[in-house]
Amino acid sequence: MMEIFKKMIGDKKEYKMMMARVHALPEDYQFVFKKIQNYMWNFSAGNGMDMLHMQYELIDLFEAGTADGRKVLDITGDDVASFADELVTNAKTYTAKYREELNKSIMERLKK
Repeated sequence: MMEIFKKMIGDKKEYKMMMARVHALPEDYQFVFKKIQNYMWNFSAGNGMDMLHMQYELIDLFEAGTADGRKVLDITGDDVASFADELVTNAKTYTAKYREELNKSIMERLKK
Protein backbone atom coordinates (compact mmCIF):
# COMPACT_ATOMS: atom_id res chain seq x y z
CA MET A 1 0.00 0.00 0.00
CA MET A 2 2.86 2.38 0.82
CA GLU A 3 4.29 1.86 -2.68
CA ILE A 4 1.03 3.05 -4.21
CA PHE A 5 1.16 6.26 -2.17
CA LYS A 6 4.80 6.85 -3.10
CA LYS A 7 3.93 6.41 -6.78
CA MET A 8 0.96 8.79 -6.50
CA ILE A 9 3.09 11.42 -4.78
CA GLY A 10 5.83 10.98 -7.39
CA ASP A 11 3.34 11.25 -10.25
CA LYS A 12 1.80 14.38 -8.73
CA LYS A 13 5.25 15.94 -8.30
CA GLU A 14 6.15 15.09 -11.89
CA TYR A 15 2.89 16.59 -13.15
CA LYS A 16 3.51 19.81 -11.20
CA MET A 17 6.99 20.08 -12.73
CA MET A 18 5.51 19.56 -16.19
CA MET A 19 2.91 22.27 -15.61
CA ALA A 20 5.61 24.66 -14.36
CA ARG A 21 7.19 24.32 -17.81
CA VAL A 22 3.82 25.14 -19.38
CA HIS A 23 3.43 28.23 -17.19
CA ALA A 24 6.82 29.45 -18.41
CA LEU A 25 5.51 29.53 -22.00
CA PRO A 26 3.94 32.66 -23.54
CA GLU A 27 0.23 33.08 -22.77
CA ASP A 28 -0.99 31.96 -26.23
CA TYR A 29 1.08 28.78 -25.97
CA GLN A 30 -0.28 28.10 -22.48
CA PHE A 31 -3.85 28.57 -23.67
CA VAL A 32 -3.42 26.21 -26.63
CA PHE A 33 -1.53 23.63 -24.54
CA LYS A 34 -4.27 23.52 -21.91
CA LYS A 35 -6.99 23.21 -24.56
CA ILE A 36 -5.12 20.35 -26.27
CA GLN A 37 -4.41 18.74 -22.89
CA ASN A 38 -8.11 18.77 -21.97
CA TYR A 39 -8.97 17.34 -25.38
CA MET A 40 -6.37 14.58 -25.01
CA TRP A 41 -7.75 13.39 -21.65
CA ASN A 42 -10.93 12.37 -23.47
CA PHE A 43 -8.92 9.64 -25.20
CA SER A 44 -6.82 8.47 -22.28
CA ALA A 45 -6.85 4.84 -21.22
CA GLY A 46 -5.84 3.44 -17.87
CA ASN A 47 -3.90 5.81 -15.66
CA GLY A 48 -3.24 8.35 -18.40
CA MET A 49 0.54 7.98 -18.36
CA ASP A 50 0.53 7.51 -22.15
CA MET A 51 -0.99 10.97 -22.50
CA LEU A 52 1.57 12.52 -20.16
CA HIS A 53 4.38 11.31 -22.42
CA MET A 54 2.74 13.00 -25.39
CA GLN A 55 2.20 16.15 -23.37
CA TYR A 56 5.91 16.27 -22.57
CA GLU A 57 6.64 16.05 -26.27
CA LEU A 58 4.14 18.84 -26.93
CA ILE A 59 5.83 21.04 -24.32
CA ASP A 60 9.21 20.34 -25.96
CA LEU A 61 7.74 21.33 -29.32
CA PHE A 62 6.18 24.49 -27.89
CA GLU A 63 9.39 25.46 -26.08
CA ALA A 64 11.30 25.08 -29.34
CA GLY A 65 8.70 27.19 -31.15
CA THR A 66 8.97 29.88 -28.51
CA ALA A 67 12.76 29.85 -28.76
CA ASP A 68 12.47 30.28 -32.54
CA GLY A 69 10.05 33.20 -32.12
CA ARG A 70 7.20 31.34 -33.80
CA LYS A 71 3.52 31.84 -33.01
CA VAL A 72 1.70 28.84 -31.61
CA LEU A 73 -0.59 28.50 -34.65
CA ASP A 74 2.53 28.36 -36.85
CA ILE A 75 3.20 25.06 -35.10
CA THR A 76 -0.31 23.61 -34.76
CA GLY A 77 -1.90 25.09 -37.85
CA ASP A 78 -5.40 26.56 -37.80
CA ASP A 79 -7.02 23.13 -37.36
CA VAL A 80 -5.78 22.51 -33.83
CA ALA A 81 -8.17 19.57 -33.40
CA SER A 82 -6.51 17.73 -36.29
CA PHE A 83 -3.11 18.53 -34.81
CA ALA A 84 -4.27 17.09 -31.47
CA ASP A 85 -5.72 14.03 -33.19
CA GLU A 86 -2.33 13.34 -34.73
CA LEU A 87 -0.79 13.49 -31.27
CA VAL A 88 -3.16 10.88 -29.84
CA THR A 89 -3.07 8.43 -32.76
CA ASN A 90 -0.21 6.50 -31.16
CA ALA A 91 -1.66 6.57 -27.65
CA LYS A 92 -3.42 3.62 -26.14
CA THR A 93 -6.90 5.08 -26.07
CA TYR A 94 -10.14 3.68 -24.69
CA THR A 95 -11.32 3.22 -28.26
CA ALA A 96 -8.29 1.11 -29.09
CA LYS A 97 -8.75 -0.85 -25.88
CA TYR A 98 -12.39 -1.59 -26.72
CA ARG A 99 -11.44 -2.62 -30.24
CA GLU A 100 -8.79 -5.00 -28.92
CA GLU A 101 -11.21 -6.48 -26.37
CA LEU A 102 -13.90 -6.97 -29.01
CA ASN A 103 -11.58 -8.79 -31.40
CA LYS A 104 -10.01 -10.85 -28.64
CA SER A 105 -13.32 -12.01 -27.20
CA ILE A 106 -14.62 -13.03 -30.62
CA MET A 107 -11.42 -14.81 -31.61
CA GLU A 108 -11.24 -16.69 -28.31
CA ARG A 109 -14.76 -17.96 -28.81
CA LEU A 110 -14.71 -18.72 -32.53
CA LYS A 111 -11.14 -19.99 -33.02
CA LYS A 112 -11.42 -22.92 -30.61
